Amino acid sequence: MISRRILRIKVLQTIYSHYISGNQDITKSEKELFYSIQKSYDLYFLLLLLSINVADYANEVLEARRNKLIPSQEDLNPNFKFVNNKLITQLRENTELASKLSSSKLSWVNYPELIKRLYKEFTETEEYKNYLNEPTNTYENDRRILIFFYENVVCECDLLYSTLEEMSCYWIDSVEFIIGMVKKTLSRYKIGFDNTYPMPTIYHSQDDKIFVGKLFRSAIANNETYRELISKSTNNWDLDRIAFLDILIMQIALAEICAFPEIPIRVSFNEYIEIAKFFSTSKSCLFINGVLDSIVQQLIADKKIKKIAVETEKESTSDENE
Repeated sequence: MISRRILRIKVLQTIYSHYISGNQDITKSEKELFYSIQKSYDLYFLLLLLSINVADYANEVLEARRNKLIPSQEDLNPNFKFVNNKLITQLRENTELASKLSSSKLSWVNYPELIKRLYKEFTETEEYKNYLNEPTNTYENDRRILIFFYENVVCECDLLYSTLEEMSCYWIDSVEFIIGMVKKTLSRYKIGFDNTYPMPTIYHSQDDKIFVGKLFRSAIANNETYRELISKSTNNWDLDRIAFLDILIMQIALAEICAFPEIPIRVSFNEYIEIAKFFSTSKSCLFINGVLDSIVQQLIADKKIKKIAVETEKESTSDENE
């Protein structure tokens, strides 16, 4: 489930911490890497729970209005379309989701203000109002409004980010990526899925777990080699003049290009440029692209890079697999 792009980002973050902390224990840092991946997996389930909690809160609001001393006609005839959203009902009744949340003790129970804020911002949107007024009540409409909720309300909620930062230091840099994975899960749901429909596993395959460990160790073990290549390709600039994060992105990219013959160079280039766009600057992206291209062309000429010819790679360049 955790996409390879997120795995690459976790490697970047862990290696950054490894160097900044002065930690010499690579095994300890590797354990930290896999723990941070587990925390991203937990965040996925916690974010799925948001829609259930907001729907439950919507039900409380509508029932409270109906029980007012002097209710209006609208209060007496509430619109429960979102409360009874078919996809949310599937999530609420999913036994594996409930088990994951329970075993990990994941809950928003201590953050009622976040649920209220999300409900308020959601119900004020034109999309939500149009959804309630639609004459037909279809599964497609239920799914569409739920994806809209994550894409335009959850993703834009400042309170969510500050809350997650308070809850865990492992979550704040992964939120947008995990929301993307939640949206992809929702887009795949169908009306016939029952309460035993399986939740995605932490890794798409065992190959992904091997990939992340090998990438981490290769990047650190060949640290001096890759930095020397970077220095030579930047006209022997003092590496202190290059942003440390940019160096790490190039270092990990080179580790992947050199250590994984089955991954096309194009895929590795695209992934690390996208990561640079998110964590660095637009100028850095151009700089990283130019330096990597120069190094890789030289390594190919020296026959130090060998790639296995494959028709397609398991992961797409967008790398949003589950």
